[in-house]
Amino acid sequence: YKLVSSRASAPAPWPVPGIRQGHAGSSAHDPSLSLLAQIEVIPCKICGDKSSGIHYGVITCEGCKGFFRRSQQGNVTYSCTRQQNCQIDRTSRNRCQHCRLQKCLSLGMSRDAVKFGRMSKKQRDSLHAEVQKQLQQQQQQQQQGGEAVAPAYSLGLANGQLKLASSPDLDYSPERIKMESRASVFYALEMQASPDLSRLDISGGKRVQAGGDVGETVDFYTSPNFTSILESPDSSVTEIEHLTQNVLKSYRETCQLRLEDLQLLRLETFSWEEVRSYQKKSMEEMWERCACRITEAIQYVVEFAKRMGGFMELCQNDQIVLLKAGAMEVVLVRMCRAFNSENRTVFFEGKYAGPELFKSLGCNELISSIFDFAHSLCSLHFSENEIALFTALVLINSNRPWLQEKGKVERLQNNLELAFKHMLRKTHREGILAKLPPKGKLRSLCYQHVEKLRSFRQMYPIIVHALFPPLYKELFSSECELQGAAAE
Repeated sequence: YKLVSSRASAPAPWPVPGIRQGHAGSSAHDPSLSLLAQIEVIPCKICGDKSSGIHYGVITCEGCKGFFRRSQQGNVTYSCTRQQNCQIDRTSRNRCQHCRLQKCLSLGMSRDAVKFGRMSKKQRDSLHAEVQKQLQQQQQQQQQGGEAVAPAYSLGLANGQLKLASSPDLDYSPERIKMESRASVFYALEMQASPDLSRLDISGGKRVQAGGDVGETVDFYTSPNFTSILESPDSSVTEIEHLTQNVLKSYRETCQLRLEDLQLLRLETFSWEEVRSYQKKSMEEMWERCACRITEAIQYVVEFAKRMGGFMELCQNDQIVLLKAGAMEVVLVRMCRAFNSENRTVFFEGKYAGPELFKSLGCNELISSIFDFAHSLCSLHFSENEIALFTALVLINSNRPWLQEKGKVERLQNNLELAFKHMLRKTHREGILAKLPPKGKLRSLCYQHVEKLRSFRQMYPIIVHALFPPLYKELFSSECELQGAAAE
């Protein structure tokens, strides 16, 4: 690993091959640096997300850069379950690694690509023309659509800071998160919380579709029904039904991987040679890989929360408390969708893997406990609707410490419980209520994860600081510090 501290003086806004940050010979008037500073206006060539510079010869986002880097390590092979022509965009890029890699290669991504600083004048001129074209298009959109094109929103900071563009990045870069304490957690969660192309204006309650047109369907993100649910001790049947439909819709839009895709891939397991390849990886690399996969899953959970009726009406503090305490628990519950109980394998980086694949993590007991938990959930044969409402209940828990408006959280939790029980009654599934895992089990697994992370960070502090996703560090490192202080 080439470790670069994110605290280096005067860092560039993003890492760019060929440009040495803070080099004494660079000039503030160098036209190439001026052009470099504007590259981010060009969307990622692979998926259309916000780009962060030129990576491996192509303008890409941090996500596609990291994906291509991982695809070039070891003997990684991907397969497509369709016709090898999957659409790759911000919504679907994680669904087919084969087609994503083929698009990377077809657009010229390569380890040996020409660095930005060594481009010919013709290449620079072409890039400059593309930058200017993109800037003109953005200017025209702003003139035509005003705020509807790129609305900004925040989660209610009194001083108006931390406003977001309408499509915050799904991916992460080490330079982005530099705030402290709880405000830092809020910034990390919000700046990385939109896994799809939808432009969500939280304050307006309407969702702008990928094409830019305002959706005609009614959304319940800021429906008066949800405000009344938080303010009134008794909610009507209609309000409960609206809440149910909203949770189901929010879940469908943020479930990361479609159930039909996961089922098609159930027989795609890692070969023994591939398992051995993973087992030979260093502990540092496997921890980084798993931290990235967990972070991706958590980002979808954050978006699920944002779209859930009533959540955005909670105060900022309580939103952060619930996400910090519950996001990993929701990920563990969602994992049962990607778990094959017949052979005890879980979907990981394109195929199904058994616990032996994660051997180099040095967490055999934790991995075994997680697999046992997923197996027990699978035995309940959850439907997608049941997972949606159950995970909403896992997240909205009024017993979390440090809540400021516990009454509001409690009312939302009670209404979600009513919705869950009503749905089970309609499908004659009330019997599973007695079989649901105790909340203490989820807390125990999350505690074990944090303990293992603390031990790893003590051994490899630079790896965690420089290579782990900022959102992962924000969510879990502070807990490590608290537990470490308590132990001392």
